[in-house]
Amino acid sequence: MSINATDGAPLAANPLTRAVLEIDAYASGLGWDQPARLFALVDTAQLRAQEPALARQLGLGANAAAGLTPIEQEELPPGQPLDEFLATIAWPEVIAGCALTVERLMLPPSAETSLPEDLDDDSLASWVAAHPQRQEVRMTVGVLRGGARESALRLRAKDSPSDVLTGAELVPGLAEALAATFEG
Repeated sequence: MSINATDGAPLAANPLTRAVLEIDAYASGLGWDQPARLFALVDTAQLRAQEPALARQLGLGANAAAGLTPIEQEELPPGQPLDEFLATIAWPEVIAGCALTVERLMLPPSAETSLPEDLDDDSLASWVAAHPQRQEVRMTVGVLRGGARESALRLRAKDSPSDVLTGAELVPGLAEALAATFEG
């Protein structure tokens, strides 16, 4: 499925940022409490040239903007940890990049001082979920085969297209995991 950005989204100068914001807008339209979603990023001009029928099906006619077209992949396996799932992916050469959107609970850095020691993963998740300063956030992270990265963060408490934070290093761990899908 190809997606289109909605009005009010921040303007983006480069194709990867535009693709990440397009995916963020798509995920926003689906509402919150959604599963993680994985997208292949393909060069739009190359897609139109090599797969014209698919390009037409995705609404990418001759007047479609140049750049990257996000194509949603099959649903991620339920119950499998995200890092384990990403370790199983290897993209064909035609894929220019990939992106993932996922919802998580986050705490401000000041909350680290009150973090109890020796918590296992389940206990840590419960502690974060009960913390009064927790914030629900949707993270959309994209990487290109050549190494470029981009992220978009949207807080549930400030869910509007004009309140999306973007930056290459906002979610470095997830960007690393996505970049690793192009290695080997």
